[in-house]
Amino acid sequence: MLKLPYSWTHSLGPILVCTIASMLFIAEPTSSMWLAFDRESIGQGEWWRLLTGNFLHTNLNHLLLNLAAVVLLWTLHGQYYQTVHYLMMICICGIAVSIGIYYLDPQLQWYVGLSGVLHGIFVWGAYQDIKHGLVSGWILMAGVWAKIANEQIAGASNSVAVLIDANVAINAHLFGAFCGLVMIICALIKQQK
Repeated sequence: MLKLPYSWTHSLGPILVCTIASMLFIAEPTSSMWLAFDRESIGQGEWWRLLTGNFLHTNLNHLLLNLAAVVLLWTLHGQYYQTVHYLMMICICGIAVSIGIYYLDPQLQWYVGLSGVLHGIFVWGAYQDIKHGLVSGWILMAGVWAKIANEQIAGASNSVAVLIDANVAINAHLFGAFCGLVMIICALIKQQK
């Protein structure tokens, strides 16, 4: 039997995300045709693409890179994951990233990948560490924002672009991280009530 470092309650969300992304990859190219973030199709009313495009990937390397990130974040912060809450955060970050791309990055016509969403989950997890008094939370939070600032100033890593056979959508990382920050602010406001 599979032995997980966290209970099923804390593991099911990441397992579902990895499973969905893997199944959609197997269904390529049909899944991209119907589900990728495609600016023109979204403009014609195919709004589901604002969420579904985040679960697609350009190639196997891209998929494996994002699945590794899901697992890494789960090992770092899995104790904070409750299945429904985690899946809601994935959906909120996915939609926020896509809306950010749609309205604030108009030259990006087509987008796939979980990395923007994962930046939001990373920020949220680092905050949970901070809230629980872990110094590592501050280090992780500073690190993710330093990475995002570097991408905005210096641009995307060429080696990652070659690996995933696509341009790295650095603004998706920025939009995802800001979504994580907004989720934190909303949680703090809710605590004040």
